[in-house]
Amino acid sequence: MDLVSVTALRLMVSTLTLLQKAPSDGAQAGVDTFHHNLLKALNHVDVKSQQSEVARVLDSKGIQYEMIDIAQNNSLKEEMRSKSGNPSALPPQIFNGDQHCGGYEDFVEAVETSDVRKFLKLD
Repeated sequence: MDLVSVTALRLMVSTLTLLQKAPSDGAQAGVDTFHHNLLKALNHVDVKSQQSEVARVLDSKGIQYEMIDIAQNNSLKEEMRSKSGNPSALPPQIFNGDQHCGGYEDFVEAVETSDVRKFLKLD
């Protein structure tokens, strides 16, 4: 079983997306807002699925981690983006201490090639 300090391995995630209803008068601005929020909600489902998959794999390997919700704290989102080196990075992003391991796609590639420990900078 691999035990990593709970504060060392960090999985930065997001849990915020609210779907607002369009006004009943059908105003175009309301429809545009509804469509924008619908797209955000669909993206949120994808992000939540990715976050769950990362957590499931880490749990199955006995790797401890800290899950950090960036949705309610803009400074955490900026920290995630700054440390990842990508000003538009989306969660989930994985860090070992201050070292950026990668995002979801990188994680999936590491799982498929059995290089998870290397990806997480544990070896």
